[in-house]
Amino acid sequence: MQTKYWNVNELHIDENYPAIKEAAEVLKNKEAVAFPTETVYGLGADATSEEAVDKIFQAKGRPADNPLIVHIGDVTQVKELTTEIPEVAKKLMDKFFPGALTVILESNGACAHNVTAGLSTVGIRMPDHPVAIALLKACNLPVAAPSANRSGRPSPTTAKHVKDDLEGRIFGILDGGPTGIGLESTVVDCTGEIPVILRPGGVTKEELEEIVGTILVDPALLDKEEKPKSPGMKYTHYAPNAPLWVINGDPKKIEQQIKSLQHEGKKVGVMGSEECIHELKGVITKSYGSKNDVKDIARRIYDVLRSFNEEDVDIILAEAVPKNGVGVAVMNRLEKAASKILITES
Repeated sequence: MQTKYWNVNELHIDENYPAIKEAAEVLKNKEAVAFPTETVYGLGADATSEEAVDKIFQAKGRPADNPLIVHIGDVTQVKELTTEIPEVAKKLMDKFFPGALTVILESNGACAHNVTAGLSTVGIRMPDHPVAIALLKACNLPVAAPSANRSGRPSPTTAKHVKDDLEGRIFGILDGGPTGIGLESTVVDCTGEIPVILRPGGVTKEELEEIVGTILVDPALLDKEEKPKSPGMKYTHYAPNAPLWVINGDPKKIEQQIKSLQHEGKKVGVMGSEECIHELKGVITKSYGSKNDVKDIARRIYDVLRSFNEEDVDIILAEAVPKNGVGVAVMNRLEKAASKILITES
């Protein structure tokens, strides 16, 4: 398959833009199209068609028990996909739709069985990106869209990342430039009495609690044997080609680990804050930004992970970031990507 490429990196995009109309027709014809959102690039297909959705799984090599998030272009579409919308979900959608939030609600069966992976619930979000919204309005379909990468690899934040992973495997790529947040949406289960975070992401726990009060965090985030209710809760994700170890950010600890690995004949790469890697010598280093700006780290983390695939290293050490605010989501992704975690309480 020859993948079609549309460049839509312009200021004013709507559903009548030629490339958007063409890509929308492709979705209506049950093919898969990659498109930008404010979080990462998604790989979209008609969420009501099992045939179309299966093309996502085939292109990504994604396990069939990993549910997909459904993207909508208008909040009124939520009613078309669910049996009820609890008050807590309404409050969250009023605040964060469009935005980097996915709400889990009871499904009415409108979505294909392979979207929900056999669960009784469906995850829904309305992205905050002009290209995504234009495409969703133009096709007038609920669109299932996980990240547009090969399963297990770092999520794509540019069209080049998508091309590197999926060229020849999907019908088309809409290039809308780099994404903004750089991490996937926060997933919140709204089917119970108290909402539960199933995946940390672009909206923080603190921001959610400002709107609805108490928010719980699902223990299944740490339990690999649990059946996933949300993408990112099972299997290794976000990993570069070389093994990744996550380690405390003290440069002295990282230096000790580097020396130990080099003594074993390993070629070491380090990704970390500007403040940390400035002190390291004799290794390949890549900065993910200042430790004082975790939002910037979130925007850059996947690009840095992917950049190590172009380096001849045997192992990558990643500096941990504090688990507060968006840092919770950053660490979730690093820990999912890691083959080893070397973190001690300071």
